[in-house]
Amino acid sequence: MQNAHSFERYLTVSKGLQPITVHGYVGAADRFTRVVGENPDHELVETYVFELYTSNYSYSHKLNTALAIEQYMSFLGKPIKLGRQKKPRPMVKDTLTEAEVTRLLFSTKNVREHAILCILAYSGIRNQELCSLRVRDFRVTENVIRIFKGKGLKDGLSEVTPECSRAVIDYLAAFPRSEDQYLFTTLRRGEPLRTQDIRKLTKVVARRARMTKRVYPHLFRHSMTANMILRGADIVSLKNQLRHTLLETTLHYANSIVFTERNRYQKFAPSYI
Repeated sequence: MQNAHSFERYLTVSKGLQPITVHGYVGAADRFTRVVGENPDHELVETYVFELYTSNYSYSHKLNTALAIEQYMSFLGKPIKLGRQKKPRPMVKDTLTEAEVTRLLFSTKNVREHAILCILAYSGIRNQELCSLRVRDFRVTENVIRIFKGKGLKDGLSEVTPECSRAVIDYLAAFPRSEDQYLFTTLRRGEPLRTQDIRKLTKVVARRARMTKRVYPHLFRHSMTANMILRGADIVSLKNQLRHTLLETTLHYANSIVFTERNRYQKFAPSYI
């Protein structure tokens, strides 16, 4: 896209969007203009969006692409308002049981891998939030992680267990670093971890543990929620731990039949042995 820099400047200065959003919109606009050209009319836009909305792409991909197109057309002086497809509410499934998480933790090869997976498993923080953690953000004496500029640029706290804090203490003993440094960095160059680094690590550990399920960083967040529900956690505690803005978002997890029905059975099932 020839005017990518101008579009990026427009999104940053005129719209005040954050760098990660700007990067996503510029990429989507580049894919869009490769198909319809640099200066499309509304008919071309509607044809492109029709193909997009009837495709098998994920809901988030469709939504973000539509938003990027709206911004790009506004940038061209040809504003257009696109419809929004209803967000699907799929069941949360294929989560990890407590035994499976334990199996993954025991399959780590060193204190660094163990600390990373412990944080994912016990706190439920998101992949990018983990990559952005600095040493000072993990309060090991309080068993709390401070999250700055998480999803939606929100700050918050996520609690962890003493076992998780001990894993981080062991890691810092082996990999000392100052309070202002990133908690985790690459081993060779000492650069901040990227989300793909965490995805690769979870995949490698899952293969090592001979897991048949697909394991990825965000699955630990879903799994923590499911396992807390099975242990009888109340909805407010879940909301606070997940740092959701809306209670309805947390209720999506709690209302999952897969978990609530199983939880009721475990609560009332007879004990024979």
